[in-house]
Amino acid sequence: MEKSNQNDVFIVGFVRGSHGISGEFKVESTSGEYEHFTQMKEVTLRNGRTGEQKSFSVEYAEVGGRDLYMKLKGIDNPELVQKYSKWEIIVPREFACPLYENEWYVEDLKNCALVYEGKDGLADNTAPIKVGTITDVMEGGSGNLLEVHLAEDCDCLSDNIKYDSNGKVRTVYVPLKDQFIGKVDVKNKIIQLMHLWILE
Repeated sequence: MEKSNQNDVFIVGFVRGSHGISGEFKVESTSGEYEHFTQMKEVTLRNGRTGEQKSFSVEYAEVGGRDLYMKLKGIDNPELVQKYSKWEIIVPREFACPLYENEWYVEDLKNCALVYEGKDGLADNTAPIKVGTITDVMEGGSGNLLEVHLAEDCDCLSDNIKYDSNGKVRTVYVPLKDQFIGKVDVKNKIIQLMHLWILE
């Protein structure tokens, strides 16, 4: 999944080691896909720690085996590649990796309401109940996890679920899998939770 700190701008990769002496460098793709890089005409490199950024015209991006090599105008030697090593490669949404069925950009999932519509111990309650808000998507051992800040005013959650030992509202992680997550409606910013017990 590609992610960013700004709407409609996505981190699509990172600058890795130089390749040759002309300023060409290896790219690590955040999505694992590389073909969309070959369509890019301009990219912005951003230092993830300081926020410093600089835009460059793309001279070329070529897929070589399982790797991608990129050359940007103005980066003409290995020393400059080293300067930008580990910097993020960010682009507008239109140049991000194309989505397939049941795929979403991390930025689109953020701030979605996590709602529960089933009964699952709630007598005759079929109206959607907001149980929390998606704050981020994390990589887990067996897939992506939704980071959820629980809703303090949700009556369907007991206090031992809502609060930690310090009395603060808990953040929990829900696997982004069909058995736990139902309908994902990024347009209306709503994600369906299938089972309350996963929040415990």
